[in-house]
Amino acid sequence: MLVEELWGNFLDNVKKEINSASYNAWFNDLKLIQIESDSLTIQVPMEIHKKILGDNYYSLMEEILFNLSGITYNIKFVLEEEQKEIERMASPPLETTKVDDLWESNLDKSLNFDNYIVGDTNRFAKVAGMAVAEQPGKIHNPLFIYGKSGLGKTHLMHAIGNFISETTNKKVLYTTSDMFMNEYIGIAGMEKGKTAIDYSNNFKNKYRNVDVLIIDDIQYLVGADKTQEEFFYTFNALHQANKQIIISSDRSPDDLKKIEERLRSRFMWGLPVNIDPPDFDLRVRILKQKIKGKSIENKIDENVLEFIANSCQNDVRFLEGTLNRLMAYTAMIVPDRIDLEFANEALKDYLNVNIYSDNSIENIQKAVADYYNLTIEDLKGKRRSAKIAYTRQIGMYLSRMLTDETVSRIGLEFGGRDHSTVIHGCDKITEDLKKNKQLELEINEIKSKF
Repeated sequence: MLVEELWGNFLDNVKKEINSASYNAWFNDLKLIQIESDSLTIQVPMEIHKKILGDNYYSLMEEILFNLSGITYNIKFVLEEEQKEIERMASPPLETTKVDDLWESNLDKSLNFDNYIVGDTNRFAKVAGMAVAEQPGKIHNPLFIYGKSGLGKTHLMHAIGNFISETTNKKVLYTTSDMFMNEYIGIAGMEKGKTAIDYSNNFKNKYRNVDVLIIDDIQYLVGADKTQEEFFYTFNALHQANKQIIISSDRSPDDLKKIEERLRSRFMWGLPVNIDPPDFDLRVRILKQKIKGKSIENKIDENVLEFIANSCQNDVRFLEGTLNRLMAYTAMIVPDRIDLEFANEALKDYLNVNIYSDNSIENIQKAVADYYNLTIEDLKGKRRSAKIAYTRQIGMYLSRMLTDETVSRIGLEFGGRDHSTVIHGCDKITEDLKKNKQLELEINEIKSKF
């Protein structure tokens, strides 16, 4: 029932229940202000109306409204000046609530082009990123950055976003595919009092009304068909409006086989750029950048930096972790010089144990494959020999134990297997561990590497 219709029917029913003198005295000048959930606000002309209506007619009004709407309303009476004050308090000056003041870009301000160290393996990606930053929406749209984890893709994306934010008034939004998916399916939480339609509209407004959308780790949309569909429409809306889109992935668009073809083809519309693992020269320069202004800068020998650069060949994060380990050890021992002998002592256990860097699924796969003399391709592939299948289950088990990834994500990383396969494999290893001491020793030895 429309609000106007409800109020008209309410007054008509009141007329039938009381005499005309009482109606004209207490109801004739009432004005319906607001209906919200189970609250109903009525404006009255004088303070006396609040008392008379509240004391003498409240039950009648409540009963009539319930008969008309099926809702037991909490009825509030306000004077005109009280209502104006309520509206004034609810509507602060425009300048204090500007959208731009409240906008959250999610950008890390510490990541910029100045501290993005460039070498032969990432030079093209940096040049392409700078071109996009200077002309967002006009060149390389979308910019698709791909490469293995830990190579600086996220740093470059934040650098582009920060440059645009600092040099233009464009609205920039950084997100990850996980954040996008969680918001779409509602895990991020529906605001109190909002309907599903409100939430959907707010979601679309957030992602389709930006000037630059930066989305990290697009590969994790694999298997999320509805989210892929929503991202497809978001992509189209932004691209047609000449808004800049920047995407990252751990693999090229051609290798995202389980992403919809119509999305993969759009990823190729702009410019795909690859970031390779840093070469020796770049690794040394990254280390020098990291120690600038630190206490060890003036006491560390050049050959120590070369030693670390040689020991950490594939992952910038591992490079940083090794340097942090050395600085922590130095803070405890406080040597006059950090020479090669000191560095060997500080890092001997760390480099041997942490060769797999961190608890990512990729590094767990590498540790398991190395331990059982297999390859990562064996763990991801279709071969089903007893040894490979069992080792694959060990990898899935460790991935579930040592990471926060979902079983669907683990299945994806192990060759696109479904979540039930992962659960079965984990259950199998859990049961075997109860009775197989050798398996327990092997798994503990692998776990010790992390």
